[in-house]
Amino acid sequence: MANTFKVVTKANVTSADVIYTVGSSTTTVVLGIMVGNTTTSQVTATLSLGSDTSNRAGANDEANQTVELVTNAPIPAGGSLELLAGNKVVMETTDTLSLTASGSSDIALSIMEIT
Repeated sequence: MANTFKVVTKANVTSADVIYTVGSSTTTVVLGIMVGNTTTSQVTATLSLGSDTSNRAGANDEANQTVELVTNAPIPAGGSLELLAGNKVVMETTDTLSLTASGSSDIALSIMEIT
């Protein structure tokens, strides 16, 4: 298995926008997320993890659901928000990360893809 470190960026996000989708035969570890406010007033940001995988055995074999990792988090004008702060998120094939912001925002993901 190969481990590849990558950065994924997207500028000027406002409405719900898929920032990253895990490719086939890949597991991704999200190492860090930064959201920057590029406006002159405060904005809010919501980051969602979309997953429908179901690979657990026995009584725990229930499909994942889309969840919000942060909801309407305020980001001051010209400021940024670091998400996860030392925690990690594991994503499986077809899982997605989406950002919705109330004003123009940039996002940067630091990830490790395992193929």
